[in-house]
Amino acid sequence: MVAAKTERLLNLVICLLYTRRPLTRAQIRTSVAAYAATTSDEAFERMFERDKEELRELGIPLVTEQIDTLFEDEPGYRIDRREYAVPELRLAPDELAVLALASRTWAQASLGGPAAQALRKLAADGVERDESSIIGIEARVRTIEPAFDAVRAAVVETCPIAFTYRTNRSGEVRERHVQPWGLASWHGRWYLTGYDTDRADTRVFRVGRIEGEVRRDGVPGSYAVPADHQPRALIRLQARDGEPVEATALVRPGAGHALRRRATSVAPGAGRVADAAWDVVTLPTADVEALADELAGYGPDLVATAPPELVAAVVRRLRGALAAHEGGTP
Repeated sequence: MVAAKTERLLNLVICLLYTRRPLTRAQIRTSVAAYAATTSDEAFERMFERDKEELRELGIPLVTEQIDTLFEDEPGYRIDRREYAVPELRLAPDELAVLALASRTWAQASLGGPAAQALRKLAADGVERDESSIIGIEARVRTIEPAFDAVRAAVVETCPIAFTYRTNRSGEVRERHVQPWGLASWHGRWYLTGYDTDRADTRVFRVGRIEGEVRRDGVPGSYAVPADHQPRALIRLQARDGEPVEATALVRPGAGHALRRRATSVAPGAGRVADAAWDVVTLPTADVEALADELAGYGPDLVATAPPELVAAVVRRLRGALAAHEGGTP
């Protein structure tokens, strides 16, 4: 979400900075890709007005001038290059270490590209980073959810979306129609906040429970996000997993050590798979879908047995993996 907005603002700055004369709104809309992608004049106007104010708040000297003295209703925009110039950038070793760590943090996420590009731009300006200062620090932010990019784009563009959503405890699948407000990570999971138009109320959705394609359900800029909206505050109130349930699985002897360490009980040889004695592992969970992610990762070394919604969730993941490798659909 932040990367897309930053890219749009950066493109706007480049557009206005490297012109010898003020540009009209129409010229700016044509030149900046994010503006050109808007589907209505109203959406463009709202996005452009917000971006102008944000650039000015950042201290960027965005100047409004009259293009033609005979037609005062057509303002033009440019950036005063003399006011925009900054001193030579010099960063201390610890500051460079923080930048390098930030790049590594997003290395496995969909925002890894923009993070790497930022460091390349610094390097092109003669700023060298010290990789040795962050050896042993391997922070990571993962965005492995297939729906992440589509949801992030909808938040940035304030575009209504529709998607299929699977609830936590019951595993029930429902169609949701949402006006996205925000996207934030909470306890290692990504959550979407927004307004559920079917229920006429604010809701929180875990991105990992969105199934299939995220579809546009309106035009960008067709609603306004409340000025006082705080995604994390809403997530703290609503993103509660269900009551703990007891999950059981058959685990091949010698496998599943991480599960065994936190299990409430392990019964060696108490279960059978294809006439072989397997161990029965029992452990509590308050998030069936999250546990299904973990259990499916053990592949042929584990068979989920209870509760039924956990078994169904694991089977869905295994069938999806099979279809992906065969080039088909689950």
